[in-house]
Amino acid sequence: MSQTIAPRFRALMLLFMAVAGVLLAGAAPASAHAALTGSDPQQGAVVDKAPSQVSLTFSEQVALSDNSLRVLDPKGNRVDTGKPSGVSGTTYAVRLHSGLPDGTYTVAYQVVSADSHPVGGAYTFSIGAPSKTTAAVGDQTAGGGIVGGLYGLGRYVSYAGFVVLAGGAAFVLACWQRGSGVRVVQRLIVSGWVALTAATLALLLLRGSYTTSGKIGDVFDLTLLGQVLQTRTGAALVSRLLLLAAAALFVAVLFGEYQKRTDDEKRDLTFGLAIGGTVVAVGLAASWAMSEHASTGLQPGIAMPVDVVHLLAVAAWLGGLVALLVALYRAPSETPVETAAVHRFSQVAFGSVLALVATGTYQSWRQVGSWSALTDTRYGQLLLVKVGLVALMVGVAWTSRRWTGRLAQTAAAKAPAKARAKVAATAGKNPGPDAKTGAGETGAGAGKTGAGKADGDKAKRGGKAAKGEAARRAAQLARQQAAVDTARQKRLRDADPHRFGLRRSVLMEAGVAVVLLAVTTVLTQTEPGRTETDARTATSSPSSSSSSSGVGAVTLDMPFDTGGKDGKGVVRIDIDPARVGGNELHIFSLGPNGRLRDITELKIAFTLAAKDLGPLPVNPEYVTTGHWVASGVQIPMAGDWQVAVTVRTSDIDQVTVTKNAQIG
Repeated sequence: MSQTIAPRFRALMLLFMAVAGVLLAGAAPASAHAALTGSDPQQGAVVDKAPSQVSLTFSEQVALSDNSLRVLDPKGNRVDTGKPSGVSGTTYAVRLHSGLPDGTYTVAYQVVSADSHPVGGAYTFSIGAPSKTTAAVGDQTAGGGIVGGLYGLGRYVSYAGFVVLAGGAAFVLACWQRGSGVRVVQRLIVSGWVALTAATLALLLLRGSYTTSGKIGDVFDLTLLGQVLQTRTGAALVSRLLLLAAAALFVAVLFGEYQKRTDDEKRDLTFGLAIGGTVVAVGLAASWAMSEHASTGLQPGIAMPVDVVHLLAVAAWLGGLVALLVALYRAPSETPVETAAVHRFSQVAFGSVLALVATGTYQSWRQVGSWSALTDTRYGQLLLVKVGLVALMVGVAWTSRRWTGRLAQTAAAKAPAKARAKVAATAGKNPGPDAKTGAGETGAGAGKTGAGKADGDKAKRGGKAAKGEAARRAAQLARQQAAVDTARQKRLRDADPHRFGLRRSVLMEAGVAVVLLAVTTVLTQTEPGRTETDARTATSSPSSSSSSSGVGAVTLDMPFDTGGKDGKGVVRIDIDPARVGGNELHIFSLGPNGRLRDITELKIAFTLAAKDLGPLPVNPEYVTTGHWVASGVQIPMAGDWQVAVTVRTSDIDQVTVTKNAQIG
């Protein structure tokens, strides 16, 4: 690689690492694709007597382990007994010890959603009356921490390896068959196979810790590995490794027997390799489709084949683009990438874009579900970024097609001139009989003179001494000539403005592709917009909202936005029994994903404007994460009371929201 080209590749790799790091670091610690939609007892509920079990309902089926559901008493001791089990559909339960005393209990859950992502959270309920609790569930480390970061990086590398392996091989077979004998192209495709294989092995080892403890020390736990192998994700990873063994055989034939054949002999072998390679590529793509987003939710029977087509189209476009970039920059001068090969790849890329648009539209509808989810959910926002990047790549690709067309016109114009030059060169190599002058005879005669004989004897005596010096001189001249030839070839290559423009536009496409692949990787780890929206609806509906046993209890959901970082959320207030006299308040702070979270400060005040009463301040007592309680709140008379909640999420970000409640 020349000194001017190398910095561009280094910059591209730095871009890859920076974007991957930023996006993977910005992913949620536990990228849940299933959501808690209901529970019994409900979140924040106060029940008269101890329940015999706790049950949780999720938006989709989940996988359980022995410690997936835990119930802790106010002192932090476990009160659940036995293993959690499925009750019906998407509802799961764990039994409790009998005779539990009054107080506030904490339910912690950590499960794996049907599309392979870990889900964790916690909430509280009370028996008899709320109490202080010292129960600590700790951070939900599954899917986060160092192991989560490594797992996300492994997913990125596996996608990149598949793209380079499948797309690079397709580029050689469909566009540039001479590339099978080019060393740099061989190294590129083999590196894709190595990256995909290594990443798959790493994901298999990391999987157990990723979905449970999140500890580095558990990565090599054989018990966890055995459990992973019994899951759908484990089966998909093992299947991928078996298919990679077949892919290794395909690569060996492509770069061994295939590149040794003549053009006529390659035809039959090309057909066989195309069929075999397609089968292997489809199988590898299916190893993702069978264990992730496409395998659950709406229409999985349609979604999985669509996902396979989508992945293959991505590989054909981006992988072929990388192979073309390497060929344009690194291919030796004796085997340059032909204009016809670039034109064929342009057609393949166009077909891939059409497939991506069709399959991507279906996937977006399936995962987002509504226009509002495009802007209100993280998944929708990332999807908009991905669409923008694809549009940018298409724009750059259009520029590349223009340079390809100009190259084709230039090649067509130069063809007659090259033919004439070839004829002239052939004539120059076959001179007529007049060219054989007496010079040969003169030379022969000169060799017979005394001076020539003397010179020959002298050269013979000094031959041994000069032999080593001549060899060194010849090697030096060869190196100098090679450097001159390389510089001349580079000047000639860069002197062609059309080829230079093509190389530059393809490099830009590759840079955008790096970012696009990073966004796609994070997108596959993010909770789909449809799931997040359904979870919000479920947690904010009256049937699933927190309430107590009082008939007249009132629940208020009050969205807020302080304008700062993590400033959006919902405050839920349960007023029981919502009558004149003493009342009990349960206040919950929910994040945009519907889960409990802490905020910096919370204040409440009641005002009855019709009677000019208030504001009556309430000082709730903090119980546990996202949960406050205020007992004995006196409401002096019936009426339509305004409840004002002041929320502060940082030292400077604060907002007051109000809502009316009929009391009495």
